[in-house]
Amino acid sequence: MRKASALQAVEIRHLRLIAAIAEHGSITAAGRVLNLTQSALSHQLRELESRLRSPMFMRTARRMVLTPAGEQLTHIARSVLSQIDSFERQVLDGSFSTTRGSVRIATECYTAYHWLPAVLRDFRVRWPNVDLDVRAEHTASPIPALRDGALDLALVYSRVADKRVRVEPLFDDELVIVTAPDHRFAGSTYVSVEALAKEHLFVYTQRDGNSTVSRDILEPAGVEPARITRIQLTEAIIELVAAGLGVAVLAKWAVLPAVRSGAVQTARIGKKGFTRTWFTAVRKKDVTPPWQFDLMALLRRHLSAGPTVRTAQQLRVS
Repeated sequence: MRKASALQAVEIRHLRLIAAIAEHGSITAAGRVLNLTQSALSHQLRELESRLRSPMFMRTARRMVLTPAGEQLTHIARSVLSQIDSFERQVLDGSFSTTRGSVRIATECYTAYHWLPAVLRDFRVRWPNVDLDVRAEHTASPIPALRDGALDLALVYSRVADKRVRVEPLFDDELVIVTAPDHRFAGSTYVSVEALAKEHLFVYTQRDGNSTVSRDILEPAGVEPARITRIQLTEAIIELVAAGLGVAVLAKWAVLPAVRSGAVQTARIGKKGFTRTWFTAVRKKDVTPPWQFDLMALLRRHLSAGPTVRTAQQLRVS
């Protein structure tokens, strides 16, 4: 809980304060730049240091010297404020329509391509001259592609250990077992992973043959289904399951329309279910251009509560 509280403690006004004091050396000088009184800035600084439970500056007779924590926050402040200032200039100057650039993007799972087009449509309206290049060929391994410069932005749910990559949480979704209405699992609240050993399982096609379901659900439980068939399209998997030819493990939101129509049923994976967290991933060393910063904001706005049925349906009519 402490880490979450610390993140929430820092506001934009604090970043501007820290950056100004670090640059000009005193609260008085920072006040002239920010057009605020010394008393108001002193109060803000005390408030920030109290929230973080750490001093940002050491007070000397001549100037205020950054502490190690202050140095780190100053570095963050300069980066964040630079992006905000750039974004504000884009808006105020009305130059969204003339800015040119590109974003190469991929996701880690094919179901993501159901909700991604709705986000990209909104983005294209805001940035008509920025080329959006969806690199579906990197779906199986987006992080190596990002690290090697083949992508600018990846949407992933696997934990990223590479220190060269920065991730931020986007949304959570649950994977469920999908069956025909007359399947032996139908009507069950949950199904154990071990029960899949007797099933014909449909999974997404992966270049390396190692699907998400196999890697994250079956292998940890030591389970090998009686038969596995690999198919790339979600709709095709649902149709085959509905016909009683096997079962699948898919994102709950992606199959909700088929569940509502009565074509298929779902059950949780084990008593606790299986939930994954999606993240945006970028290279730490890159300076985020304003259009990519805006795209990430749009993703958070569209998906903070998770993909919706409405979002999925937009793909089918687009």
